[in-house]
Amino acid sequence: MKFDIITIFPEFFESPLSCGMLRLAKEKGAITINTVNPRKMTTDGVVDDYQFGGGAGMVFKPEPLTKALNSVITKESTLINLTPKGHRLTQNMVKEFTRYPHIIIICGRYKGIDERINEIFEPLEISIGDYVLSGGEVAALALIEGITRLLPGVLGNKDSADSDSFQTGLLDAPIYTRPCNFKDSKVPDILRSGDHRRIAEWRRKESLAMTIKRRPELLSSTVYSKKDFEILLEVLHE
Repeated sequence: MKFDIITIFPEFFESPLSCGMLRLAKEKGAITINTVNPRKMTTDGVVDDYQFGGGAGMVFKPEPLTKALNSVITKESTLINLTPKGHRLTQNMVKEFTRYPHIIIICGRYKGIDERINEIFEPLEISIGDYVLSGGEVAALALIEGITRLLPGVLGNKDSADSDSFQTGLLDAPIYTRPCNFKDSKVPDILRSGDHRRIAEWRRKESLAMTIKRRPELLSSTVYSKKDFEILLEVLHE
């Protein structure tokens, strides 16, 4: 998979892309990442201007963004504009993005980008949450990492990703490691029993309980088995 990032701060990505999973994914050839700086598409380095109609905040001009996009766009490209006005990113969306061979990410700055970029290029408008950042660079990293970790061969153990929160529509169950007793708090006995069937049932119950307590709205988008309904009733009555 190829990522092109449209950003006026390409240096922002140097450190994050040189360590951890993203570095390994690049070394394995699972992804390639390129940055394109719209400032280099201008004669004076200016990429922003005042809003028509007045108002606080500068706006990303359409000309340098258009030139930057046209320098990398192909028939296989999927364009994403990171904006607080976009659809909120979900794990299902991340899974869908793994099917796309080439993703171009627009990292806005200032008050935002000229609306004509959305009208002309029709990018997917995506938000990573209900809050505002100074630019799209942090969001771009979050999106790229979310996609990359689901690509074949990137993680050492595929089951690690398959059991993550949201991957099945629910929050993940609590997890533990050694020591068994830490500050008088013990690992649940079931996890040390070796009974994989009972452990799976315990994890499913804890996952459902965690979701009911913290993110009940997620329950409506999950497919349940008959056993799940029994667990849900048990959890609700506790």
